[in-house]
Amino acid sequence: MRKNWLLLILATVLVTIQFDANAQQQRKEKYRNKANDPVSKLPYYKKLRWADGLFKEGSYFNAIEYYQQLKQEDERNPYLTYQLAECYWMTRDYAPAANYYAEVYAMSSKLYPEAIFKSGIMLKQQGRYDDAIAAFNKFIADNPKTFKKLKKQAQREIEGANMAMNSIKNPEAVTILNAGPNVNSAYTESAPLPLGDSALLFSTMRQNNPVEINKKDRDEYMSRFMVSHKQAYVDRVDSFQWPLEFRDGGFNTNKAHVGNGSYSPGGDRFYFTKCAEEDSLKVICKIYVSKFEKAKWGEPELLGEGINEGGSNTQPYCAKVGKKEVLFFSSNRSLQSRGGYDIWYSVIDPRNNTYRRPQNAGKQINTEKDEQTPYYDSRINKLYFASNGWATMGGFDIYSADGGPSRYTNLTNLGYPINSAADELYFVKDPLGKPDAYVVSNRVGSIALKNPTCCDDIWRIQYEPKLVVLGKVIDRKSQQPMTEVVVKMVDQTGDLKTFNSADGNFGFNIGRGKSYVFTGDKQGFASTRASVNTMDVKRTDPDDTVSVTIYMDEITPVYTFAVSNVYYDYDKATLRPESVASLDSLSSFLKDNPSFTVEVYAFTDSKGTDAYNKALSERRAQAVIDYLVGAGIEQSRLIAKGFGESMPAASNTANNGKDNPTGRQLNRRTEFRIVTDVPTRRILYNSAKPGNMDEQSKNLIQDESMNEDSEADPESEVGKPGSRVK
Repeated sequence: MRKNWLLLILATVLVTIQFDANAQQQRKEKYRNKANDPVSKLPYYKKLRWADGLFKEGSYFNAIEYYQQLKQEDERNPYLTYQLAECYWMTRDYAPAANYYAEVYAMSSKLYPEAIFKSGIMLKQQGRYDDAIAAFNKFIADNPKTFKKLKKQAQREIEGANMAMNSIKNPEAVTILNAGPNVNSAYTESAPLPLGDSALLFSTMRQNNPVEINKKDRDEYMSRFMVSHKQAYVDRVDSFQWPLEFRDGGFNTNKAHVGNGSYSPGGDRFYFTKCAEEDSLKVICKIYVSKFEKAKWGEPELLGEGINEGGSNTQPYCAKVGKKEVLFFSSNRSLQSRGGYDIWYSVIDPRNNTYRRPQNAGKQINTEKDEQTPYYDSRINKLYFASNGWATMGGFDIYSADGGPSRYTNLTNLGYPINSAADELYFVKDPLGKPDAYVVSNRVGSIALKNPTCCDDIWRIQYEPKLVVLGKVIDRKSQQPMTEVVVKMVDQTGDLKTFNSADGNFGFNIGRGKSYVFTGDKQGFASTRASVNTMDVKRTDPDDTVSVTIYMDEITPVYTFAVSNVYYDYDKATLRPESVASLDSLSSFLKDNPSFTVEVYAFTDSKGTDAYNKALSERRAQAVIDYLVGAGIEQSRLIAKGFGESMPAASNTANNGKDNPTGRQLNRRTEFRIVTDVPTRRILYNSAKPGNMDEQSKNLIQDESMNEDSEADPESEVGKPGSRVK
């Protein structure tokens, strides 16, 4: 199950298996088309041996080409389908990998029982979380007595998928930006190290085209340190200049891959990794240190004291933990390991430059799988690292933990969008100012040589001020908190989020540069709205919390309300301009309460005949409906009723029998009455209830159908305006 390409990434060679594949691809450039490629003309079994040989060498892209040719000859062969799935997994091309794993499972589930599990992994790394959960559950159900360890992992993957969906609904207040083409290339970039706030040190091959691997021209493909300065006087924040080779100390070499730079707290030591190629491109990494003495960096020295003991030792990061200097690093040594790569540490005595024997960071951090890329923030005493052993949103996620160097608490996934469905490694913060950060990821949007997620880029994390809305929903009549109410938050783009509140309290994370409307939703109740605007909030502003209150009114059979300031031209049904504000308020009310159907009642004073006044009031009611439809309210939710001079709100004449202008003005009014409350119009997904949105909607519709006969006729009260609530 362990991926060969991952060994190179985890060893931070800064070159993935795509490099090998494309190098071999270039060596065979003269055979690029089938007509000139002698392998394409080989008999079936010889071509199969050739494809299998490429697979064993790690040349997955080339292997794909020949497995595809073979599959055209033998489409239902499960072995070829499985090998294609494996190749696409190794090259981190998640979509075809998921499809081929599912296909081979459908062909031969007994021969490849793990294929459905692997399909789930690939679906998860595409962000198709519901489909991934279904695949994992099928794997568990289809193997009741076997694969105990893998079923445990499947449960952890399901946990990660659910965590991811919840995190995406409530993202962290950060913006993620690709560092751009002056930093990133088509091959992998890694190990970002901010140099103050003006430059970035990182490791890269700096190649955008396939290169050929050979011992004579190592300089063409060896990863090395480069530094890019930030551009000044440009509109985009964190825009970088064209990179230059990092020449301090002469650390770069064409004999080994170089990366993972880290300065000691005092800046007088520089730790880094050299990774040497062995047979079949296997890479072993070791940690070196260079000391700054007599105004120059000394010759790098291989660290002893057990630090480079067994396997690969890489990704050093030196930091203060309390009063101690500690060197964190990652190692896949077997002795005292919890499995795979673990985070290790060694306490340094700077007085005599000695290192205590390395210790495993412990089970609060390390798992049976891989933990990588340690970074310690001494300002807040927190360790950050990448893991694929804890519950993750995709492959590797960034985690944090308080404490150190040996004991940790509060293990936390950094959440979306810092983590994604892809792999995230190398989280590191700026040393000064607002704690912006960098992360390495192969998420969609990276500059890629082949498929969209093949290769890692450096991404910039810009922390936003954390803006929170805390509120409560109140029953206006009783002034008590509402129970079991759904709170809706809609921004100016129409993006809707909901909060299922059991006690009337709710909270939302919000972003800057937006306007939000908050409403309650509960059958039998009408909601007011609360608004919050963050258009003027700047990225440098402090965190803030806003409190809001939403009031709700119970809808009774006689629930009617008047809207003030709806005016018409004299003796006409034409709405006057000063009516717009009131009608817009009504439009907002209907949008906030989408389940309501309303009747629009228009009245006149007593001047004119009864028939004339009734017709005039009907035209006026229709004018209101026409306005509301133009504002986006469905015609089916609106019913026009004209009552003329009947049911006056005040007397049209004074006690002395003369005309009463004030009374007549009160009688020329418009009222609205809620006549139906259709729950199916307010369908909202409730994460606290079983089933997905479609299933919940179907259940609700069925419930309404069953209750239709027992409900009162909604038209039975039509024509009886009842009392007014202003």
